[in-house]
Amino acid sequence: MDFNETAVFVKVVESGSFSAAARLIGSPTSTISTRVARLEKRLGVTLLQRTTRKLQLTEAGEIYFKHAAKGLHHILDAESAVVESVAEPAGRLCITAPADLGDHILSEIISTMRQHCPKVTLELVLMNRYVDLIAEGIDVAIRTGSLADSTLVAKKVGTACWAPFASPAFLETIDPPENPQDLRHYSCLQFSALGKASWTLYNQSNSVTVPMPGTVVVNDVGLMHAMAIAGEGIALLPTYLYENTGHAGKLVRILPEWHAKADPIHIVYPRQQFMPPKLRYFIDLASELLEKRLGGISRSSMAEG
Repeated sequence: MDFNETAVFVKVVESGSFSAAARLIGSPTSTISTRVARLEKRLGVTLLQRTTRKLQLTEAGEIYFKHAAKGLHHILDAESAVVESVAEPAGRLCITAPADLGDHILSEIISTMRQHCPKVTLELVLMNRYVDLIAEGIDVAIRTGSLADSTLVAKKVGTACWAPFASPAFLETIDPPENPQDLRHYSCLQFSALGKASWTLYNQSNSVTVPMPGTVVVNDVGLMHAMAIAGEGIALLPTYLYENTGHAGKLVRILPEWHAKADPIHIVYPRQQFMPPKLRYFIDLASELLEKRLGGISRSSMAEG
């Protein structure tokens, strides 16, 4: 069996003539005609009725073309898949992530990607809103919180846990709180996304809602972070911001058995039959690093000095 004959026959039918198929394949028209004739002889049927103006599939030709074209396309897909699996990552890769995910986490991912994939051009778009990846030309997203139903592929890589922190200087001016209800008596910096009127904290078995006076309410984690370091009060902040040693001693986690909301973090990307090597490498790398940083809800003082 000569699969070249089958491939030539499929190309002749798809292009509409022997001459057109010859141009696409890069062979003389006589060679194309000979291969189709050999196929017909081997099968013992006429596949094409030849006229001066056009080609007409016979009934047997229609049956053969229907199955042969499908099989040929599967073979070509298989070859493409193998080529992609061994190809070196290259080209532009656009990534979006929350602005408050943490500079040290993102910089580690980008730095490692650059070292191992020098032919990949990285574009990082930081924003806290969800974007339409396909419409805006973005290859992959890191997202926090619950995901809406969609056709996108989502891979969970960790948990974003929020907990109360304060600076050592601020803690020196107060008696440390012994339970969540004590927080109402202190200056607290409220992140509007976590509630303007109260905080809800959880431990292993209970939850407590604590009314807040609301003296300072902001919607930016970076500002909350800076104000907490400056000793302005107690703030709910994501624990992953304090994984790196650069924050050691600047903030202390209080009530370490308690935490606020804990949101899942996913890597999200459009579903596709064959994933480009650059995207596959990024997903594997980011998954490994994020799972290491965000594996669960930490209950230790992440930044005690």
